[in-house]
Amino acid sequence: MRVKYVLSEVLVGLWRNVTMTIAMIITLAVSLTMLGVSGLVYSKVDDMKDLYYKNIQVSIFLKGDVTDQQRTDLETKLKSDSLVKEVLYVNKDEAYKRFQEMYQDAPDLVTAVKPDQLPESFRLTLVNPEQYKSIYDQYKDTEGVDEIVDQSRLLDKIFDLFTAGQNIALAGAIAMAIAALLLVANTIQVAAYSKRREVAVMKLVGASNWFIQAPFVLEAVVAGLIGSFLGLGALIALKFFLFDGSLSALQGLFSPVTWSDIFLMFPIMAGVGALVSAVTGWTTLRFYLRV
Repeated sequence: MRVKYVLSEVLVGLWRNVTMTIAMIITLAVSLTMLGVSGLVYSKVDDMKDLYYKNIQVSIFLKGDVTDQQRTDLETKLKSDSLVKEVLYVNKDEAYKRFQEMYQDAPDLVTAVKPDQLPESFRLTLVNPEQYKSIYDQYKDTEGVDEIVDQSRLLDKIFDLFTAGQNIALAGAIAMAIAALLLVANTIQVAAYSKRREVAVMKLVGASNWFIQAPFVLEAVVAGLIGSFLGLGALIALKFFLFDGSLSALQGLFSPVTWSDIFLMFPIMAGVGALVSAVTGWTTLRFYLRV
């Protein structure tokens, strides 16, 4: 009987302040959508870092006057280095072939460069790409070495932009969460004020605080759950129209967003929406309305 009463009060409460309820649900939905997007951005950027860093190579370019002995000594040292996973020697002809493939759309540039103008190099795959600094310090003064180039320095600039996007998405989600919290608190206060006489009567007859607070808290929880379902719908729409639509041509550059990624975010969104709404509702009743 008590459970039935509480549930009926929840439905009545949601309908009684339907305008504020709708506003609360929409605000929660937007907040949870941004939370889901920020979660997807974080996970995809981390996936991209893992993917790209696994394929990063360190290039050690040799001087034009490097001797055979210097080249052999350097190769032997590199192959015995515990930091180096794989060593690939690229001579001038191979370097020129790679140059032709890279700039095949600029024939004038290709014809202007001769094979003997491109340096020999060793291309290194590291056991841990983040240990580039150790490789640089160890080989920068080696005889025959002209320059050491690490591809991760270029990628770091790109990932700095993605990190900024992560932070912007997270900041937006936090801002909307604060707005949702204030709206939930205000809605609970209005609902409790409209039922102040019923609350006073229940207290007089000995009703527990939990029994009095339960309908109000459940109103907030239901609004949070509805908001999470709307947020899931928004993420599904984003996958259809953005990730699989406008950005589909970039799938080779960016880690794809899968359906499992979308649906794995829903429990997080629903849990956050319900928990935050419940805590906000309970805190509002306890400290503002003195129930």
